[in-house]
Amino acid sequence: MAGHDPILLAVAAAITLFAGVVKGAVGFAMPMVMISGLASIMPAEQALAALIVPTLVTNGIQALRQGRGAAWQSIVEYRRMLIALSLTILVSAQLVPFIPQTLLLIVLGLPIVAFALSQLAGWQFRFHADSRARAEVTAGVVGGFFGGISGVWGPPTIALLISLDAGKAESVRVQGVVYLIGAAVLTVAHLGSGVLNAGTLPLSVILTLPGTVGLFIGFAIHDRLDQARFRRWTLVVLVVTGLNLLRRALAL
Repeated sequence: MAGHDPILLAVAAAITLFAGVVKGAVGFAMPMVMISGLASIMPAEQALAALIVPTLVTNGIQALRQGRGAAWQSIVEYRRMLIALSLTILVSAQLVPFIPQTLLLIVLGLPIVAFALSQLAGWQFRFHADSRARAEVTAGVVGGFFGGISGVWGPPTIALLISLDAGKAESVRVQGVVYLIGAAVLTVAHLGSGVLNAGTLPLSVILTLPGTVGLFIGFAIHDRLDQARFRRWTLVVLVVTGLNLLRRALAL
């Protein structure tokens, strides 16, 4: 990032702060906001590396907000999805260094735009939860594939929770646990792929501070303000930033 150019660093910090606010308020979308915003100002592979440590730390805070006992219960209950997610991330992350920049931008942008537009339209994808085991494994494999490549595996997790009619508190807790374990696996996977290295790790560590500050601001919004309106505007932002990634891909 040009030796951490001050202006670009300030923009990256602002994007990460906003991503943290979104995550704290609605429980998800931090990687989507970060990869959409950061990949607009730096190479997509570097943007992916930059989101890893802030995502890992904030997911840990979210997962443990209701206590370690509740977090462990979620791990046991959703173990099939977590195993499928982790194994698939380890495999798909190794593809990143071999994907052309144009294709990587498309892979990043399309799912984000599709997810955000579908949510704005009121359409909520569901798995057939008559076989919970199959639904969990499917969500884990789909999420793990995109997670390893883009750092984003939230939509399949959310779809599974909707399918299982999970309550608000359970949904936020499970998302935190799934994202925490996924982020830990992603860190290991990209240490192996070379995406996270001595050159990219410092920026990721630096961005952890604004991400964590934003998370606690988001918690305050979650507890006090109109989440529906905030979530709607977050989805609008995701559409715009996702379209910008696609624009960059076409320009290349």
